[in-house]
Amino acid sequence: MKGQPAKVLGPADLRLLFKAAAKGRYPVRNRVMVLLSVKAGLRACEIANLTWPMVLNANSAIGDVMELPAKAAKMGGGRRIPIHADLKKALQKALAMTTDRTGPVVRSERKKAMEAKAVVNWFKLRFLELGLQGCSSHSGRRTFVTKAARSVHRAGGSLRDVQILAGHRSIKTTQGYIEGDSNVQRRLMKHI
Repeated sequence: MKGQPAKVLGPADLRLLFKAAAKGRYPVRNRVMVLLSVKAGLRACEIANLTWPMVLNANSAIGDVMELPAKAAKMGGGRRIPIHADLKKALQKALAMTTDRTGPVVRSERKKAMEAKAVVNWFKLRFLELGLQGCSSHSGRRTFVTKAARSVHRAGGSLRDVQILAGHRSIKTTQGYIEGDSNVQRRLMKHI
């Protein structure tokens, strides 16, 4: 991340983004893109590189785990990501609309793989339309990492688990994505 980190999206921001995604000409594709960002933590290039075999199980149905190979990830950071229930529903809907179960999940208007830059621009335009300052295609990813870090203790995990899901080589990189919460910090001080 260069310069100011992308804004973490709050619940109201996410509602606006999903509403904007539903208004486009490709609401199913748009919803999948948003969910890949906020519920799987994918980067724009990973959203663009995602193909159906990476999300399908042996029965050609949407699986429980996304297999993101090194060739599809940034700097060869392939990983396995459990598929969130909301994302699974959206992928099932998108799968029902295609006959090509080997090609890209996210397609352009010309039915080709959407370029990473086009994914970045799609998010940029939605955030501009919504008047959300400081947001970019990376906002969903930062939201994912922040939410995962805040919840990992409830699942019995550690920050290392978040690092693996995010595909970061260094825990320091993961820590840089996590936004602090001043309300939590105040409550924490009562327990020290």
